[in-house]
Formats: sequence, structure tokens, C-alpha cells
Amino acid sequence: MNRVPLSACIITFNEADRIDDCLASLAFCDEVVVVDSGSTDGTRERAAARGARVLERPFDGFRSQKAYAVAQARHDWVLCLDADERVGAELRASIEAARAAGFAGAAGYRFNRLSEYFGAYLRHGNAYPDRVLRLFDRRRGGWRGGREIHEAASVDGPVAWLRGDLEHHPYRSLSEQLAKQERYAQMMAEHLHAQGRRATLGKILLNPWWRFVRGYVLRGGFLDGWRGLVYALVRVEYVRRKFVKLWLLQHGLRP
Repeated sequence: MNRVPLSACIITFNEADRIDDCLASLAFCDEVVVVDSGSTDGTRERAAARGARVLERPFDGFRSQKAYAVAQARHDWVLCLDADERVGAELRASIEAARAAGFAGAAGYRFNRLSEYFGAYLRHGNAYPDRVLRLFDRRRGGWRGGREIHEAASVDGPVAWLRGDLEHHPYRSLSEQLAKQERYAQMMAEHLHAQGRRATLGKILLNPWWRFVRGYVLRGGFLDGWRGLVYALVRVEYVRRKFVKLWLLQHGLRP
């Protein structure tokens, strides 16, 4: 069977300190497409120096940016990563094995995402296993839907699961995490408001509490030690802010 060509697709913005490791983990792909949204730290130059095909596009949403990257790929089978992600050795072996078999019987593949948090990986709670669909045949799916935040790919057809982890390095510092979550809470509140969804006092008070109980207690987030506790507490605040912002929007106020 002929080897199926594979394109890797990445979106970037000021990722010069992380793009090298991401691209190195994609050396087995036939091409790498990087879509950058105006980096000023040398991200584009570093990516090009490693052989990536670099394109520029103004950012208008995570889903739209990723869909554009997939559309620019030369091959129909695509592997989508963020710049803060790397394909682990076991996952690479699993992808290579599926590829050698012609990606037979599947329109896409899911695998676990393993997130690093202050020097160690989170292996419990809401953080893991975070199963993501990132390898797929673009002829049968892609980054679809109207939600630009917390975007997810989907395909028409069977989805298989591959062993190994997509290693995720999402935050350089707590300050960066808090700033990112503030931005995401705003975007998600605006999306929910546009859909006609409403916040209630119950959602503001109870949803954050349930998020903590589910992740830290029921799913064993406490097994990740102090990192698991900090992660759970920070994520609780994201849920709270999202619903508070939605509450303000539905009352005609500026979040």
C-alpha cells in the first residue's frame, strides 16, 4: 500500500520560544503549514527556517484560523496542532502505524492530550485524559460549526483512538493562564449570548462548584498534588467569570 501523504497544520501568534519543539515533533509529516496572525517575535522566521510553509492571515477566531490552515494543506489527511503542543514518541508511533495501514476504516483519530503544569504533567481530574480529534481526512470533516472558542474538529464517519499522548505546554506562568482565561471567558460569554443562552444565579453559584467537585474530587484531581489543586481552583474562576459576563451582557451591561 502506498504511503498516505500527511500535512501538519499549526496556527501561531508570538510563539518563537515554543515553535521549534512543536515542529521538531512533526518531522514525520510530508509538509507543515503554519498560519501566523501577525507575530512580532520572530515566529514566522523560525518556522520558515525549519522548513514550514508560512502563511499570514489576520486572526478572526480560533476555529476560522484552523479551518483556513487545513484548506491550505496540500494533502487531504491533516494533523492539527497548536504551537504549544508536541507529538509524543508513542503517539508518533501510533500515527505512523495507522498511516502505514492507509488510515483504513476511519475518517479521523482521537488521542489523549497530556498537559504540563508548573513543571509536571497533570494525569488526573478534568485535565486528563483530554481526548481530542486532531488527525482527520479533510474531505470528510474539519473545523466546523459557529463557535470560535473551545473549537473542536468533527468528521462524517468512524473515529478511532490512538495510543500515546499529545504533549501540551499551555502556560508559561500563572499570570499568562489568568490572562488567557479572562479572554476566553469573554469570548465564550459573547458566543453564548449570541445564541440566546442565559445566565442564572444558580449557574453563577453552582456551576463553578460542580466543576471543582467533578474534577478535583470525583475525577481524582487531588492525586496531582498542589498542582492539581491550583489548576482546579483557577478553572473554577474561569467558569464563574464566564457566567458573570453572560449575566452582564443579557442585562445590557459591558462585562
